[in-house]
Amino acid sequence: MGIAGTAATGDRMKVLVLKEPRESESGSDPYIKELSVYGHSATLIPVLAFQFVSLTRLSDQLFDTQRYGGLVFTSPRAVEAVRRCIENREDWDTVKEQWGMKSVYVVGKVTASLVEALGLKPLGEHTGTAEVLSRLIIERENSMCLPLFFPCGSLKREVLPTTLRQHGISLETLTVYETAEHPELEKNITRYFTEQGVPASVAFFSPSGVKFCLELVKKLAGEQLDQIKFAAIGPTTAEALQEAGVSVSCSAQKPTPQHLATAITHSLSDDL
Repeated sequence: MGIAGTAATGDRMKVLVLKEPRESESGSDPYIKELSVYGHSATLIPVLAFQFVSLTRLSDQLFDTQRYGGLVFTSPRAVEAVRRCIENREDWDTVKEQWGMKSVYVVGKVTASLVEALGLKPLGEHTGTAEVLSRLIIERENSMCLPLFFPCGSLKREVLPTTLRQHGISLETLTVYETAEHPELEKNITRYFTEQGVPASVAFFSPSGVKFCLELVKKLAGEQLDQIKFAAIGPTTAEALQEAGVSVSCSAQKPTPQHLATAITHSLSDDL
């Protein structure tokens, strides 16, 4: 049995955003702000809870720069783990110079900006996925290079390690944060549908978000499920939605607030 409701507040279309708020942001989340600029009534519900692990080992490896040919970051949380390791280390300036002579690969602008805040120069800012980043790394590295160091999360996909291994490029991974379902996720989503009704669009930001949220959204929407435009931040999340049997109405061309807001707006305007 679904929850009755409308997808619009006056002329403002309701958008449910299932992601993590940016800890470094002051004020409103940038995706919520951008959707508001486009005239939507957007609500963010945190999907995931994170716990940092192995920080002592991360610090040891981070300060042993001679072992590695470079760094790889595919998530902001991994960069945050590094920041926690270096914040009280006076010798970081010396180590930073050593990493500055090596390649520091990243996926996306958010991760790139956090890497820059560490004093390092990122490569791959405009790559939106691990698949695209792997092609950049393959162009620049070879089997004779030292291994790349890849701090990552417990739910990392195997695309990057597998692709690099197939090309003889050594990658040393270390899990530095664990990901779990937010403890209040079900309660928060249920409350949203009860108070706001069925949204015009639901935006997903990760395959794990699809795993933790989609069945509940389907249940709460009930017969109105077909009215929802499902949006994805990128191709990996879109693939997860499709594999779960959902039609993806739109996907952001790049993982930025502007691109997602544009995609959702175009998707919703198709019905007007």
